[in-house]
Amino acid sequence: MASQTKAHRPFFFFFLCLFFISNFSCIIASVPKEQEQDRISSLPGQPPVTFSQFSGYVTVNEQHGRALFYWFTQATTSPENKPLLLWLNGGPGCSSVAYGASEEIGPFRINKTASSLYLNKYAWNKEANILFLESPAGVGFSYTNTSSDLKTSGDKRTAQDALIFLIRWVERFPQYKYREFYIAGESYAGHYVPQLAKKVHDYNKNHPHILNLKGFIVGNAVTDDHYDGVGTVTYWWSHCMISDQSYKSILKYCNFAEKKTTKECDDAVSYAVNKEFGNIDQYSIYTPSCPTSQNDTVRQYARFKSRILRRISGYDPCTENYAEKYYNRRDVQKALHANVTKIPYKWTACSDVLNKHWKDSEFSMLPIYKELISAGLRIWVFSGDTDSVVPVTATRFSLSHLNLTINTRWYPWYSSGQVGGWTEVYDGLTFATVRGAGHEVPLFQPERAYTLFKSFLEGKKLPKS
Repeated sequence: MASQTKAHRPFFFFFLCLFFISNFSCIIASVPKEQEQDRISSLPGQPPVTFSQFSGYVTVNEQHGRALFYWFTQATTSPENKPLLLWLNGGPGCSSVAYGASEEIGPFRINKTASSLYLNKYAWNKEANILFLESPAGVGFSYTNTSSDLKTSGDKRTAQDALIFLIRWVERFPQYKYREFYIAGESYAGHYVPQLAKKVHDYNKNHPHILNLKGFIVGNAVTDDHYDGVGTVTYWWSHCMISDQSYKSILKYCNFAEKKTTKECDDAVSYAVNKEFGNIDQYSIYTPSCPTSQNDTVRQYARFKSRILRRISGYDPCTENYAEKYYNRRDVQKALHANVTKIPYKWTACSDVLNKHWKDSEFSMLPIYKELISAGLRIWVFSGDTDSVVPVTATRFSLSHLNLTINTRWYPWYSSGQVGGWTEVYDGLTFATVRGAGHEVPLFQPERAYTLFKSFLEGKKLPKS
């Protein structure tokens, strides 16, 4: 009798799946052990939620011991029917947990004492399953056992490691294989996002489309060194941040088509930034800045000067300080399955070492844009209009050199009855501004950012009224 019972179990399971009719239900029955081990029961100070969360490590290079940390928040409703979105922050060297998850599009915000979390009314996981990745190794909780990796990172290795991460992650989460997939990010992720999209697109030419890439969306994105440079200085001048004399000097002495700067260029930029900007938040020029020490100011400018066109992702408001406190709590790390190897340094929002030693940075993303537009991917670029670090003028100058055909002319788009920004739709790309938003658009204008994202996912034009 026992053997007959065993023999009928496969048939019972088959009919059980038919009864529930949902493929998702059947897949859950064979969830990989690693996936369940990554499940977050609850974070310290977290309010009750209805969605599942997972976090942990995926090894991307066994020889060097490189492992990337992720935090995955499923959609609040019907996760089995909603797309998968990967979010990347830039830097290079800044954390998607610190910014994307904790200040921008994630489900939670951190309170001022870093003792508890509260819900984000405009979290993007209402529309998609969101995967936050700390990339490359050395950012946040992501680590490498080869210390030299921290001084040899660059665009190429970051894209390759991210591709390996995605392939191995969907093996751990097979219910997301072949799922509609998008990539999003901001600032220096203006490199990461299209570069990774190209990697996935090329991979799919010779493999089953387990990563069913449909498109990408990037905000205040580093795009082309030459046009970004000219557009940035133009923004400074047109927004009265610098004098006519400094504007002329920078344009005279700075050749934005060259990767190296001259002493004359450095001096011209240094004078404008140190003498004319004043004590403002360069990532959001019309809002109050969080008080910082003199050392923070010096360090920030040193990053900027190391290469005028190197953009650090990460608006630096006081909320970043709350993240640094919260994610260094041992109970938080335990709940996140993070820092399991006892990394010999504190978790930080951005890695100075990676930023300072970045090895390869592609000069322009425009050729990749042209290739992926031709491939039929959905591509949106948006820009908060109060950011002076990767400003709207830089993005417009860069995109204008794609020479795309206009499909729908420039018009104001609306969110909650107010102008949310302006947009123009081209054959193969949509560009949109977000009115009153700084570098981190969803932080400053969460409702407008949510409207933008929802329209992107639905493949619809931004609302005209």
